[in-house]
Parts: sequence; C-alpha cells; structure tokens
Amino acid sequence: MKKLFHTWSQISLVKRILIGLILGILLAITIPDTFSWVSIFGNLFVGALKAVAPVLVLVLVIQAIANHRSGTKTNMKMILILYAIGTFSAGAIGVIASFIFPTTLTLKMSAEDVSPPEGIAEVFETLLFNVVSNPVNALMNANYIGILAWAVLLGIALKKAADSTKTMIDNLSEAISTIVKWVIEFAPIGIMGLVFDAIATSGLSTLVEYGKLLIVLLGCMFFVALVINPLITFIFTKQNPYPLVWMTLKESAIFAFFTRSSAANIPVNLALCEKLGLNKDTYSVSIPLGATINMAGAAITISVLTLAASHTLGIEVDVMTAIILVVLSALSAAGASGVAGGSLLLIPVACSLFGISNDIAMQVVAVGFIIGVLQDSCETALNSSSDVLFTATAEWAKERKSN
Repeated sequence: MKKLFHTWSQISLVKRILIGLILGILLAITIPDTFSWVSIFGNLFVGALKAVAPVLVLVLVIQAIANHRSGTKTNMKMILILYAIGTFSAGAIGVIASFIFPTTLTLKMSAEDVSPPEGIAEVFETLLFNVVSNPVNALMNANYIGILAWAVLLGIALKKAADSTKTMIDNLSEAISTIVKWVIEFAPIGIMGLVFDAIATSGLSTLVEYGKLLIVLLGCMFFVALVINPLITFIFTKQNPYPLVWMTLKESAIFAFFTRSSAANIPVNLALCEKLGLNKDTYSVSIPLGATINMAGAAITISVLTLAASHTLGIEVDVMTAIILVVLSALSAAGASGVAGGSLLLIPVACSLFGISNDIAMQVVAVGFIIGVLQDSCETALNSSSDVLFTATAEWAKERKSN
C-alpha cells in the first residue's frame, strides 16, 4: 500500500487530476446512483481550500510586510494597472462580441429569492464597509478585503517587533503553507467528486436552449485568455507569453474551473507563484487582492448578458452607451466580490443603464444561474489564472527594464 501511494505521488499533479476527471465523468454517466457518495469528496476538497485560504492570506501578508525592508520595491502599482487593463479589455470584448453575434433570451423564469444591489454606489459602499469589518468576522466569512486591510495594518505594526516574534510569524507561515500543500495533494479525488456531482445532478441537457449565448460568453472568455491576456503580457515583457499563459491555465485555471471559487483557488495560485520563483512580498498581496478585484470573466458576463437582454427587448444601443457599458461592467466586476452571488447579481445594475426593469433583469439573472455550470466555471478560471499571469508579467517586465 505504501509503495502504491509513493508511485501515485510521483505522477505529476496535472496527470493525477486528469485521471480523477475521467473517473468522475465515467461514474456520473454510467452508474451515478451507486456512486452518489463520491460527490462528498468534492465538497470536502473545496471546503478545505476555503477554510485554509483566509488564514493563509492573513499570515502571508503580515509576514511579507513585517519583514519588508525599507527601499525594497514591489510591483503592486504595475500589477494594479494590469488588473485594470485586463478587466476593461474583457468588458470591451464582451460588448464587441455581443454586437457581432447578437443573442436573444427566452425570458420565462424568475429569480425572486435574490435581491441585487440598487446601483454601483451600493456595491462600492459594501466594499468599503468590508474594509473595516471585524477581523474575526472577516476570517469567518472569507472577506478578503477586510483580511487584507487587517493584515496590512498588523504587518506595519509588527515591522519593529523583536526578531523572535518575526521568526514565530515565519514559522507559522511555513506551517500553514505546508498544510496547503497537503490539501492540494487531494485535488485529484476532490475534482473527481466535483465533476461527478456537476454531471450527475445538473447534466448538460438544460444548456442546449442557451447554446448560442454560451458560445458567445465562453468564446469571449477563451479569446481573452488566449489572445488578449497574452498580448498584454507581450507588450509589457517583450517576450513570448504563451509558456507562462499555458502554465497558468494548466496549474491554476483547471483548479478554478472545478472549484468555481476564486477564494478557494488562492492557495493554488500562491503555490504556483512560489513555483515560478516570484517575489513573495508581491504575490502574497497581489493574489488575494486579485481574487477580489481582477474580474475579467465577470466583466464579460455582465456585458454579454446585459446586451442579450437589450437585444431581446429590441433596444437600440449606440456607441456612446456601449462605451459606458464597458466602463460600468468593468467597475461592477471589480466590486463583484462585495455582492452575494457575484457577477450575476450585478447584471440588474448594468441593465438599468438601458432602462430595463428589475423584473426583466432578474429573469436574465435566472438564465445566468441555469448556464452557471459552465459560465461560472469558465469565468472563475479566467479570473483566477490571470491573477498569476499579471503578477508574473509585472515582475518579468521589471526585470527586463533593469537589465
């Protein structure tokens, strides 16, 4: 048994995940009732990642700031610029694609049990209140804006702490990072459970009616991931971006696709940044921050579904209104982490730009929930993998300039 486990652990993690993926699909298609208990592995895996992520972020950021030496520069300014460029570009792609391939919806369902924010001001008000959240509540509710705020303040306060205190923080950081590595080792079993549950309970037949909408949505996301993001990386680094792009898609996007949670993917992204040899002082802040504000996939979802609603109602959209929608979708996407339900519940905010009633907008949200099995998975994969991509891009661009 020990030898078998050793042999299994020697196989690359990506190959092990692929095996788990295939097993999950086969079990869900052939004998779903017999193996219904398999889905628990997926829930346990996501639960473990979500449980460890807030503590990991808190400790890593405290450690990075407490040990930060004066004069040592990080790349946060450039990373924030890249996050903004990526999100606005994605919103623009969503709008352009919706004009080239207009889609309409069959609005016959509702989503009355959820209430969207009344406007973009409410979204950012929620984010601001998250900053001053009680630290215990922030950890319990995975409020990463609040966690980052407290971690930064504690890190600054501990800069003058005794060496023994900083050593303790370093040791705690290493211990939690080790726990993360243990959790990630169970990814193949966890993903097997996640894909089994998705196929066995939801199936894919419900997606057929919304095939054209899904093609536009997912096409935009793939275009951003494989064309726009590499182009941005090339402009800043002046080198072939695709080796880095493939690595982030392979080792970050796959996890995010199945967990459908940027928060759960934070430990995975931090481990990938370490593997890439990036500056810990930078990525320990940029990755959790990216999980809250770097939302290219959300910008696409908001813009495409909003324009689908306008096409359905026969509303003419001029160029200036389209430009405003790009800005609004990008800003809304950046605030999506402050809204329960994420990007879908920000669609009514964008729909209000066209005078679309809340009743109609909530029917569009309901459509979003139906196609969420694919839309949300791809959205999260794009959002999360680009956090690592842009963090690495900023560091490589800095190295290029210094040479």
